[in-house]
Amino acid sequence: MQNSPEFNYSIPARFRRMENLHIVFWIIKDMSWCMGWKVMGMTMIVPTLLVALFISWRTRQIHSELAHNLAVTFWICANSTWMIMEFINQDQTIFFEWLTGKQLSMIPFVIGSVILLRYYLFQYPKETKLNQITTS
Repeated sequence: MQNSPEFNYSIPARFRRMENLHIVFWIIKDMSWCMGWKVMGMTMIVPTLLVALFISWRTRQIHSELAHNLAVTFWICANSTWMIMEFINQDQTIFFEWLTGKQLSMIPFVIGSVILLRYYLFQYPKETKLNQITTS
């Protein structure tokens, strides 16, 4: 049981390597953004996002891991949206008469934040209470 004191979450080496590679993809994407390398930056969105989705899928049985990995996935989406808007010079353009391209990236940031907020307000207290009951 994931909430028992004996529960140990261990990461197999092949998954740890994938998580490390994910960081490399993410750094290359952000470095490309910083340097203005449009093709490289936009190309790196795909592997960065795919690995984030895979990591989220792999941890779907563990609520805390899933919530945090989904938040990271939405963070990458937000970050990528912001980068693309800057690359195509639309970051200050008004969409929908009230939203700039840069502000458009706030949508996935907010979704990721809501996922974490939901976890910490609802799921985490349940897990903590269940853990207290099983260890009493």
